[in-house]
Amino acid sequence: METIASINSWLNNIAWGWPSLILLVGTGVYFTFRFGWVQFRWFGYIMKNTIGSIFKKQEAGKGAVTPFQAVTTALAATVGTGNIAGVAGAIALGGPGAVFWMWISALFGMCTKFAEVALAVQYRERNAKGDWVGGPMYYISKGLGKNWAWLGAVFALFGMLASFGIGNMSQVNTIANSISGTINEFTPVNTAAVNLIIGIIVALFCALVIIGGVKRIGQVTERLVPIMAVIYIVSALIVVFGNLDQLGPVLRSIFAGAFTTEGVVGGVAGVTISAAIKRGVGRGVFSNEAGLGSAPIAHAAADTDSPIRQACFGVFEVFADTIVICTLTALAILMSGTAINYGSSAGAELTISAFATTFGAKAGGLIISLGITLFAISTILSWCLYGSRCVEYLFKSTKAILPYQIIFCLIIIVGATQKLQLVWDISETLNGLMALPNLVGLLALSPVVIKLCREYFNGVRLGSSNKK
Repeated sequence: METIASINSWLNNIAWGWPSLILLVGTGVYFTFRFGWVQFRWFGYIMKNTIGSIFKKQEAGKGAVTPFQAVTTALAATVGTGNIAGVAGAIALGGPGAVFWMWISALFGMCTKFAEVALAVQYRERNAKGDWVGGPMYYISKGLGKNWAWLGAVFALFGMLASFGIGNMSQVNTIANSISGTINEFTPVNTAAVNLIIGIIVALFCALVIIGGVKRIGQVTERLVPIMAVIYIVSALIVVFGNLDQLGPVLRSIFAGAFTTEGVVGGVAGVTISAAIKRGVGRGVFSNEAGLGSAPIAHAAADTDSPIRQACFGVFEVFADTIVICTLTALAILMSGTAINYGSSAGAELTISAFATTFGAKAGGLIISLGITLFAISTILSWCLYGSRCVEYLFKSTKAILPYQIIFCLIIIVGATQKLQLVWDISETLNGLMALPNLVGLLALSPVVIKLCREYFNGVRLGSSNKK
């Protein structure tokens, strides 16, 4: 096990090290300039045609989901335990300045996600069941030619393996520990037994949803994601408004901590500027998944006639995940006055502590437990879809999907009952490695997206039919 851990640590430094983070953010910067700062210049249009369209009645054709269901499925995967526990860890290890660099990675990541989604829709295809399928493995092999099909297979392999860890075992383990811990606050219980029961319940629920295919997953996430987002956002806002006098000092500490550890409110012993940048950028990318290639798999199933129209949902996705939800978690922690042991690891317990200052220990734990449960279940559903598409691509057959889904649901039970630090570490590495083949495909196919983007927004300026 020590050898495996050592190898994984070496690979993790490649997947989430400085070169990879620079490549991830650099790709976003490149696309931002080439797209003419689309995420800023067209922000109003994008919001109007994404979040502004959810109240319009939408229907999807055979083998597809509505554009909003596609984005909620993708959001279900991106908005997960990382928005609660991950942000806390980034602040503890990177100081308040990590929040600033998280914002920077998101602002440029909007363009990366924009390009990913556009290519996923542009190069998607119908499978044997009549479903729309797409994602990095498809736009790499179809866009770059058969000689690059191996690179698409590499992405699919990493995606399939990561789905068992980052999208399954680590998520259900967090659910089980969170719920059993909350129950223990009220009355002592057998934690192992509770975790097993939780694992079985989550597995059965996911199996019932997964059996319905992409349409059922889209229908569930369409309802689940808005509910879970509203509950968490409102709770975090109550903490923030309850400590509104701290907003100014906290914002100053965020901007000051991004460039210097001096003068930061409360001090940040053990934190360096390098740590602030790495933790902030890493958490931003890990949370919103811009550049990792997973979300385009969901967007490829959207019932849309325009790659760019669906790409606008990619911008909204990053905005909602990082600029809204991650920021509210960060502000709640920093403004609450809860003690932060800078330079040391932290997780959901820090967020619970922050919420407890307003709601009390039991209520704060209950809110975070509910948030983690909803976030993690939705993540499991979406990653099962991602893994299914990767398996289908690798084996060139839809018949491989059912065995994969059965194994996926059984692993949920295992994940709820085991200690999984090594599994989490390995799956985090695989998740990061997915970005490498994806970024190659994005950059190589950038002329395609640039052409689509210019044609679409030129049409919007001229008032053509693209403007819907």
